[in-house]
Amino acid sequence: MRFVLSCLWWPVLMTGAIAINAYGMTTGTPLLWLNVSYFSLALAIFALERAMPHERAWLANDGQIWADLGHTLLSKSAVQVLIVVPALAGLEGEALASGAAWWPRHWPLAAQAALGLLIAEFGFYWAHRLSHEVATLWRFHAVHHSVTRLWFFNTGRFHFVDTLLSVSFGLAVGLAAGVPQEIIIWVSAITAYIGLLTHCNIEMRTGPLNYLFNTPGLHRWHHSKRPDEGNTNYGENLVVFDLLFGTFLNPRRRPPADIGIADPMPATLGGQILYPFRRAAASQG
Repeated sequence: MRFVLSCLWWPVLMTGAIAINAYGMTTGTPLLWLNVSYFSLALAIFALERAMPHERAWLANDGQIWADLGHTLLSKSAVQVLIVVPALAGLEGEALASGAAWWPRHWPLAAQAALGLLIAEFGFYWAHRLSHEVATLWRFHAVHHSVTRLWFFNTGRFHFVDTLLSVSFGLAVGLAAGVPQEIIIWVSAITAYIGLLTHCNIEMRTGPLNYLFNTPGLHRWHHSKRPDEGNTNYGENLVVFDLLFGTFLNPRRRPPADIGIADPMPATLGGQILYPFRRAAASQG
């Protein structure tokens, strides 16, 4: 039974969150229901992490709960205030509100959302890859990689500059392609759901899904301390560009439980926010 459940959790949780958001899109308060779907998924993951943990050692308190919460509030607030809310209000312009002339409106919604995900993924992939390959950007991204355990609560542990860079890349590609407003919202929702799932500490077997989506198993390799393992699997939602550009990693062995970065990271939220700037100043001194 445990094996069967481990195979079902990812598709069941993802489908449930999508179903809630689909209902919300039919109401007059889609932003409310987007948050309902997100927090419902988070609560389900929280319960399952204790019932079926991937790494039992990751259940131990790492002393970073308040710092993780602070980063999440800063990052999620920045994204919702600067991107999601304006998108819902249709403030990004005619291209976002109605879509480009070429957009296949006759396609089923699921197919349109898949196309939107693929378009946005190109921006997400390169923003993430550059954050590993460009020293200045890595200083911000290192805040996320400094975690010593993965669980749903540190999904949003990103320096807000890192978050804005990533989302701006993905949104810029979508806007340039003329992706409609509704699809932008769907891409934002699915990105949030997959973010929670990739960081969860639940025993999951995702099999063939690893060659389509960014899954917990793939993302655990991305958090490895070893550069040949950590500098892989850059996809935010999809792994198509990892497969295309040779950065896909999915060995048969178990991902490392000892994760993090080589350099020390301040323990406090304020210290972590200032960390990239202090590192930059130190490198110039």
